Amino acid sequence: MSEEAVPQQGGPAQPKGLLQQMEELMASLNADLSALDADLQSAGTTGSAPAEEGGTIS
Repeated sequence: MSEEAVPQQGGPAQPKGLLQQMEELMASLNADLSALDADLQSAGTTGSAPAEEGGTIS
């Protein structure tokens, strides 16, 4: 049980750093997903055949 207590007592500064990193990663991921969504929307209006071929190759 002492192992669980040590990270809680000694780690308050670390979770803030990790939380900040996570928020930055989520913001970056959100931007990437928005760009991907825009690409897929434009590709969807042109034709879905390339997307299907890409799925088959994977």
